[in-house]
Amino acid sequence: MRRRGERGFTLLELIIALAIVGALLAVAFGGLRVALAAWTQGEDRAEAHQHLRSIALILSRALAGAYPYRAAAELAPTPVILFRGAEDRIELVTQAPPFPFAIPVAFTAVVIALETDQGPALVVRQRVLPNRDPFIQATVTLHDPGIQTLEFRYLNASGAWQPTWDAEAEQGLPRAVQVTVATTRGGRTEALPPLTVVLRTGTL
Repeated sequence: MRRRGERGFTLLELIIALAIVGALLAVAFGGLRVALAAWTQGEDRAEAHQHLRSIALILSRALAGAYPYRAAAELAPTPVILFRGAEDRIELVTQAPPFPFAIPVAFTAVVIALETDQGPALVVRQRVLPNRDPFIQATVTLHDPGIQTLEFRYLNASGAWQPTWDAEAEQGLPRAVQVTVATTRGGRTEALPPLTVVLRTGTL
C-alpha cells in the first residue's frame, strides 16, 4: 500500500524518459559512426599515399640509373641512343632495374607506361641487354591498376621542361625527368607532389 506523499512514475513520464535516453543514444552512436568513418578514410588515405611512395621509389631508382646505351632499335640498322619519352610512357636503358634479376646485369631495357587496354594501370616491363627489340619484347614485371595517373616531363639543356624526349634528336639524355603518379579512391584523387629525378648523364 502506497503511503501518503509518495509518488511513482506515470506511464507518460516513463515514455518521455525513454525517448530522451533514446535520443541521447542516437546522438552518441551517430558521433561514433562519424568518428569511425573519418578514421577509416584517414587509414585509406594513408595507405594510398604509402602505395604511391613505394611506386615513386621504384620509378625514381630506375630513372636515376638511366644510361645513354646505343643499339639498333627495331629494324633500324644504325645504332641509336635507346631513350624515348612521352607524356605517359618512357623507354630507357638503366643500370638499376626496377625489379632486380636473380643475377647481376649491367644494363636493362625498361618500359614504364600508363596503359588503358582494360582500364588505366601502371605497367612496367624490362629485359636484359643486349637483346634485339628490347622494348617490344620486354616482359611485364608490374601491372598496377591502382595507379590511374602517370605523367612525365623532361628537362632540356636550356632549363625548360618539355612533354616528350627523343634522345637521338636531342643528342643525349634529358638533364632530369619529372614524374607524377596518382590514384583514385572513393571518388577522390590522391597524388604525391611531382618527383624530379636528376639523371647522371645529361649529354654524351
